[in-house]
Amino acid sequence: MTNTAVVSYVQPPDSPLARWVPSRAKGLLIAIAVLAVLFALVNLLSATPLAYADLLYLSAGGLTLAVAALGATIVILTGGFDLSAGAVISLVNVLVAVYINDHPASQGTAVLIGLGVGALVGAFNGFFVAVLRLQSIVVTLSTMFILTGITLVVMDKPGGMVPESFTRFFTGSAIEGVLPSPVLVLGFVVLAWLAIKKTRFGTALYAVGSDHEAATYSGINVVMTKLGAYTLAGLAYGAAGVLVTAQTATGDPLVGVPLLLQTFTAVVLGGTVLGGGRGGCVGSVVGAYSLMLIVNILLVLNVPAYYGTIVEGLVLIAAALGTTGVSRAELAHWWRQTVKRRLADSARSRPVVRLVEPARQLPVGANWLKTHGTALRYVLPAYVCLLLIMLVTVLLGRPIDMGYLNTLILLGSFLVVLALGQGTVILTGGLDLSLPWTIGLCGILLGGLARGSNEAALWAVPLVLGIGVLIGLVNGLAIVLFKLPPIVATLAMNGLLQGIALLYSNGTPDGFAPPALKWLMNARIGPFTPVVFAVILFAFLGIVLLSRTVFGRQVYAVGNSQRVAHLSGVNVGRVTMSVYALSGLCSALVGVMLTGFGGQASLGMGDSYLLPSIAVVVIGGTLITGGRGKYVGMIGGVLLLTALQTLLAGTMIPPSIRDVIYGVVILCAVVMLRERSSH
Repeated sequence: MTNTAVVSYVQPPDSPLARWVPSRAKGLLIAIAVLAVLFALVNLLSATPLAYADLLYLSAGGLTLAVAALGATIVILTGGFDLSAGAVISLVNVLVAVYINDHPASQGTAVLIGLGVGALVGAFNGFFVAVLRLQSIVVTLSTMFILTGITLVVMDKPGGMVPESFTRFFTGSAIEGVLPSPVLVLGFVVLAWLAIKKTRFGTALYAVGSDHEAATYSGINVVMTKLGAYTLAGLAYGAAGVLVTAQTATGDPLVGVPLLLQTFTAVVLGGTVLGGGRGGCVGSVVGAYSLMLIVNILLVLNVPAYYGTIVEGLVLIAAALGTTGVSRAELAHWWRQTVKRRLADSARSRPVVRLVEPARQLPVGANWLKTHGTALRYVLPAYVCLLLIMLVTVLLGRPIDMGYLNTLILLGSFLVVLALGQGTVILTGGLDLSLPWTIGLCGILLGGLARGSNEAALWAVPLVLGIGVLIGLVNGLAIVLFKLPPIVATLAMNGLLQGIALLYSNGTPDGFAPPALKWLMNARIGPFTPVVFAVILFAFLGIVLLSRTVFGRQVYAVGNSQRVAHLSGVNVGRVTMSVYALSGLCSALVGVMLTGFGGQASLGMGDSYLLPSIAVVVIGGTLITGGRGKYVGMIGGVLLLTALQTLLAGTMIPPSIRDVIYGVVILCAVVMLRERSSH
């Protein structure tokens, strides 16, 4: 009876489609069908039937994204994520634009440089992910910021001259009136992937993504497979950088920024399952062209360009939902467990307290250092490094006085707030990538609603903070209910918020911060800015929240093991939604603070806070995979990075190097934590 039940669950009655189509091909066939429908719709909306010139334009328009999506797919098949794709494309773009000239040898060398740089960056990512076994999201996010800084050093604004012959070679016609060159390039790339897929390495990609341990037991070299996957992905990003250079005929240090969201959207739209083991590069290529056709349809319909990121975010979410397979029964179960269920009583939470904080079981006379030794080992390094930086500051002739301390806390106040939200999310094993435009949108909304009025601020500030909480709840709902990976849910949300902010402000934010808010962020009470006292109180409350409350203990329990936490009586779904709501609240609060600090909001004002919000958490001793860390350590990370930033501000080092330093520091911190945790 038992065996029969299992068989009936795993192999339900075949549908007519299942009898004719292998399950692995369904995603690809659906993607092709979507592409065909979109192509027909474009043809229908066009004033005249599509001709060869239209096909040439369309094939060239989606080529860069298709090749980039192909590279990202290879990493995703192994179960990883690569956030550095757009940064690699930008770096290769500016390098090629700076180096290239009319000579054919120069153009060939430029292509090789682009491919080589991409492969080198991929190998760099692969070393940290495969050999040192670090989390792919953090490694590639750090690489993204390092490359962004290097790119701005090479070219800080659009420029460079790309020969017409180079552009024509990749975007013109291979056979005039018959075969577009982009189609030929795309065919070569797809055939190369199909050849790789049939090798042992191609089989290993799917095996590692399907079951890491089973692949190891089967004799597959998991380390070399992952290293090869990231290197191959970097090679594809390098090729995409060469192609975008040919397409735009110029260099632009920001050309790859919008490609991050588009790349993941194309991969998921092509039927590749996030988490690894299922899908393929051909589907991602199809997904890339489908996304490109969607954008073209919007243009034909005269839809404002501001809707672009909104559409891309919605498409990413819709496509990802199609791969999660959440059943109606699962939704009903979630409703019963999370919405209708009463709050867990304290008796059910007590086992978690004993599980997460065994130090409380020590005898009353136990030594304090022995009790807190483990936490101190990870918290103290940030403060020790902070003292060293202060010592260097003194040696350089800059006094450590009240003015310095005020500047340190004032400039660090934004990260102190963000560290609580992002840090709590990381403690549960998640990550919030929607932080930049939650900050931006909430700041823009406050300026537009308050318009310099203290009276309006009385309702505008709570409303904006409530919107931040709502954004976080939606993120948590997508992760808990629809089982979307945190990186997908929050990245899509970031795109949605960017589009909403652009629509609301029409590309130019107006309004001003209320005088009371400007006083809070800029006035003086003695030697200190008023916000300094508020931040100190906020830090104290944050420490109490994570160390002295039931919610805090549940956060650590979820981060250590969701299954154990669930068995101990913790409502894992509710805790997960709560931490993302907290992150949204903290991001909204920073949006309010930045608006008061600068007098008004600006587009993209939250972009520079994403990596630092993660860096301070990791530098403060928090394990990036969750379950271990202290908010007091995160505050130490904030003070350390702020002191370093203040020190560098007085030197001749360009501002673009700051991103490089952040990326290097976080990589070093993660490596150190890995080494310590392995003993």
